Amino acid sequence: MTFAPESRTPEANRWPITISIMLATVMNSLDTTIANVALPHIQGSVSAGPEQIGWVLTSYIVSAAIMTPLSGWLAGRIGRKRLFMISISGFVLASMLCGLATSLPELVIFRLLQGVFGASLIPLSQAVLLDINPPEKHGQAMAIWGAGAILGPILGPVLGGYLTENFSWRWCFYINLPIGILAFLGVFLFIARDELSKARRFDFLGFGMLTLFVGGLQMVLDRGPSQDWFSSAEVWTEAVIAAIGLWVFVAHTLTAEHPFFDRALARDRNFVTASAFGFFIGILLFSTLALLPPMMQNLMGYPVLTAGIVTMPRGVGSFIAMFVVGQIVGRVDTRLILMTGLSLSAIALWQMMHFDLSMGAMPIVISGLIQGLGIGLLFVPLSTLAFATIPPALRAEGSAVYTLMRNMGSSVGISIMQALLVSNTQAAHASLAGRVDPADPMVRSGLPPMFDLHSVAGLSALNAEITRQAGMIAYVDDFKLMFLITFACMPMLLLMRRPRRTSAEPIHAAAD
Repeated sequence: MTFAPESRTPEANRWPITISIMLATVMNSLDTTIANVALPHIQGSVSAGPEQIGWVLTSYIVSAAIMTPLSGWLAGRIGRKRLFMISISGFVLASMLCGLATSLPELVIFRLLQGVFGASLIPLSQAVLLDINPPEKHGQAMAIWGAGAILGPILGPVLGGYLTENFSWRWCFYINLPIGILAFLGVFLFIARDELSKARRFDFLGFGMLTLFVGGLQMVLDRGPSQDWFSSAEVWTEAVIAAIGLWVFVAHTLTAEHPFFDRALARDRNFVTASAFGFFIGILLFSTLALLPPMMQNLMGYPVLTAGIVTMPRGVGSFIAMFVVGQIVGRVDTRLILMTGLSLSAIALWQMMHFDLSMGAMPIVISGLIQGLGIGLLFVPLSTLAFATIPPALRAEGSAVYTLMRNMGSSVGISIMQALLVSNTQAAHASLAGRVDPADPMVRSGLPPMFDLHSVAGLSALNAEITRQAGMIAYVDDFKLMFLITFACMPMLLLMRRPRRTSAEPIHAAAD
């Protein structure tokens, strides 16, 4: 994003400002994972179906993705400090409303608001950190920011599990109040008022059509499973709206004098490949985070806090990998680092393909740690390659498109995996139940007494066990699909060119 320049902050205010904006960053990153582990509890509280509960995650991701490109334009119009305060206060208010929600539509609407206000926090925090530090300290500043950004995925599952088990899932949202108040006061007291700059022309038609496409596509994916897909007039309507939005957006981008993003970006092989790569990485990361907590709680009987603790190693692995990659990027071919990250992710998903209901927690912990290492090796090198060959003047628009693609991958991935989970569970249940023939002596002799086929209680217990087994089969099928997606990403590395610049330059530029 491009922001209005701010007067150089005095040395005395640098650390208070850093702490304040890092609180905002942690608050934002925390909300990407803290609700995952509480999903089964939220599902029961708001009476949502298995195919609907994913909306709690996708609504936040989609709205944040759509609003991110507006951050730079808004900062130029109303000022960075004012936008920061509006974003923090709006995010906290939306969080409180999420905690007060009594139905799924309310919760989804308030999560949308969270995404709208939270979209500016990440680019604003990066831009302020770079502005208040001299160029020679930019690397250190981004390391601090990265630590704060990764703190959310590490602490989110455990904190969400603790709050849900000891208080309520609503406290996963209320926790933002004290953090947000401290961040708001710090920004208000220590960040100097920045001068307004003449905002660049913003392509509202392109932005509107892109919003129409993304929103329509997400509605198709979210509503499709419950509406029997294209046998429903509603899904057809949403699909047509998405198609119109995409067609107008593409036509406008190809012909407009000042389109939403510069056409030169589409001609840069590295950027296009890295953006497509980022789309699939979004699927791999957030889909797994959405699938595992319900699997552990609903099928394996884990308490919510235990599910959070078992999920935590994934964040630890990402933290370790990002520290390592910071030391080797620029010295080792970036494509080799990406291949290593993909390979680790494939190993983790291969382990997940062998999950079963009789296993302990250790396979989940080990596969999570390995996947975290793999994902951590992907993010920074991918940003490096994405911005390595595009001109500096295009980095602001490139950053918006790159972030949008990654977030779209996250929301689309969650919706597709949830839809497949529901349909595959039903198919597996029908297949397994069809094999239980009461007239078969092998079946009668092989069933435990609790599964008495001649009593209602026994039949109910047997059906519940078949449902559990069918659910695990469906989860394994999802992990198989993600395993295949990981391998499908590997040939993309052959399309990328090795960057000639140092690693720091493009990463910093991408943050602007």
